[in-house]
Amino acid sequence: MAYKFHQKGRWGKRKIQNFSSTPSFLILPLTFFLVFGLVACGGKSPPASQQNTADSSNPDSDLTFFDVTLEQADEVGRPIWKVRAKTAKYTKEKQIGQAESPYGELYQDGKVVYQIKADVADIEQDGKQLFLKGKIFATDPSNGIVLQGNELEWRPQEDLLIVRNQINGTHKQLQAVAKEARVKTREQRMEFSGGVIANSADPQLQVRTEHLIWNIKEEKLIGDRPIEIDRYKDNKISDRGKGNYAEVNLKTKIATVQKNAQLELLDPPLQIASNSMTWNMNTENITTHSPTRMFHRTENVTVTSNQGQMIIPRKIVYLTGNVNAVGQRRQSLRSNSLTWYLDNKLVEAQGNVLYRQVDPQINFVGETAVGNLQTENIVVKGGSPSGRVVTEIIPQERANRQ
Repeated sequence: MAYKFHQKGRWGKRKIQNFSSTPSFLILPLTFFLVFGLVACGGKSPPASQQNTADSSNPDSDLTFFDVTLEQADEVGRPIWKVRAKTAKYTKEKQIGQAESPYGELYQDGKVVYQIKADVADIEQDGKQLFLKGKIFATDPSNGIVLQGNELEWRPQEDLLIVRNQINGTHKQLQAVAKEARVKTREQRMEFSGGVIANSADPQLQVRTEHLIWNIKEEKLIGDRPIEIDRYKDNKISDRGKGNYAEVNLKTKIATVQKNAQLELLDPPLQIASNSMTWNMNTENITTHSPTRMFHRTENVTVTSNQGQMIIPRKIVYLTGNVNAVGQRRQSLRSNSLTWYLDNKLVEAQGNVLYRQVDPQINFVGETAVGNLQTENIVVKGGSPSGRVVTEIIPQERANRQ
């Protein structure tokens, strides 16, 4: 014998239609299911012991249903969710149904935006929101994103899907773990929060932060909190970046890091710091757009400037504006611009060059300079036709006073 239960409105009466030859009507004390089916095995009535478990005089009694369907529609009759289950237990006092193997769809504007399933889940609904608790999987059929968590909340009026508690998100482009994921289905925007670790396949990156926004259509990651980014080559870390704000375009493979931005290269062993830098992982170029500091860890050379550019494969650095390079023994080279060949340990300076040595204390002023700053082997040339260079030798007494 098969029955179909239908609820009109949020709190309307429910009626049961008997599809056998003999009609009958029954009012059930349920506020949970909007639509569900009850199938009795073999067409036989349940024994008295089973009937007693659903006695309304017992407020804690459980009702067990088979082939259950839970539905809700919006004000114009379009579905906003539909959940089916093989069996479900309903506790009247707790107003919670425990469903076995539930599966279904979440709708936005009448279209399926996520498909959901679980082994076992507790289901609650109030006509405006749907709650599921258990090991839940939610899949976006349009792009293949799968969100796994232990708690799901669907707020269709806010266009908001929330998955909480040990989130694991997978996609061909990105995999992420977090405490919570919030999805705006119309905007195709997902926000991860709480211990976020996201790994992208191309470019091969790992991102760590407390809050990460994924604009799915634009293929862009946005971190608006302190963020760390590890770049890999052949499954080994090659570069490490961090800052207080970052945008990573997964399509162009370009990252923009701002606010205390830092990048550490392993080969060459160079640290770059600036408030704004662009990290092109495709061409392996780094460009800074604000005052910059670069430090070579093995050579112990520090260079500051207004702007800079690093071409990683060629191991060449270009710096412009108020350039100041300082070596291990405090020897320094100032100029308008500087080209730094890291492999050859060679620097080329142009414009208003001032080279200083500490021991002996000597100053050279000219228009260009070339040489090895660490070995203090620098050749300074003048810019006039005569090639005049101004040399200043500072006496020891004056040097001591300084």
